Amino acid sequence: MASDLTPASPQAPAASGVEAVSVLADEVRRRLYAFVRRAHRPVTREEAAGDAGISAKLGAFHLDKLVAAGLLTSRYDNPDGIPRVGRKPKVYEPAATDIRISIPERRPDVLAEILIDAVLDQQQGEDAQAAARRTARHRGEELGTATRASSRPGRLGPERSVTLSQSVLEEHGFEPDRKAPTELRLLNCPFRPLAVRSPELVCGINHAFLDGFLTGLQAGGIDAVLAPHPGRCCVELRATGSTAPLSGSAAGAAVNELRAGTAEDPGDT
Repeated sequence: MASDLTPASPQAPAASGVEAVSVLADEVRRRLYAFVRRAHRPVTREEAAGDAGISAKLGAFHLDKLVAAGLLTSRYDNPDGIPRVGRKPKVYEPAATDIRISIPERRPDVLAEILIDAVLDQQQGEDAQAAARRTARHRGEELGTATRASSRPGRLGPERSVTLSQSVLEEHGFEPDRKAPTELRLLNCPFRPLAVRSPELVCGINHAFLDGFLTGLQAGGIDAVLAPHPGRCCVELRATGSTAPLSGSAAGAAVNELRAGTAEDPGDT
């Protein structure tokens, strides 16, 4: 007989990293959470509370706080899967979520996905860097196309293109700073630690990603241009023709200027 996986309560959506970690600031909750993760099976409040040395009632209170934060899930079921007479106990398991905090925001996962896709789809006669840039541009186009489909902005001129780009890039950790109606500087590089290691490769990928985003968005009169500055993203969005974009060896030389500036950068928190 299959067990009845009756939800204990509607499961909470995954909390932000800051919210989740704030819940774990309590020592008792950290111990309960660690016990549930170590168990590799559903556990009851009595089991978790016994390990923490607290009452089952207090254990249930803290366990439900962890559920509300999206760190655990709960349901009513027999912990060993064996049917028994009577009401099933409430059991807890780790939620299938990753909790990450980075200030400023870093997105190495996005870069890793681009590089993996580039390796798997590298075309004949194409070197690794070219494959990575092509893949990044395609991924950016997908984001721009999805943004356009959800917002339905119609025809986009330069100012509206920057406005819409600003909100999307804010969500992706670029910390956009609008210095003029048609100019957007990106104060944070989500790929910074890896850009320091290989600026020409990573900045090239970033440039291709943002260029693809504008293409998918069908942004009018705005270009993504390489404009490296220590401590900032190497790409800016500017009105078409306001500055000639760098290319070839000039782009590589400009990107490598970041190496000198990073030694004085205080780094991440």
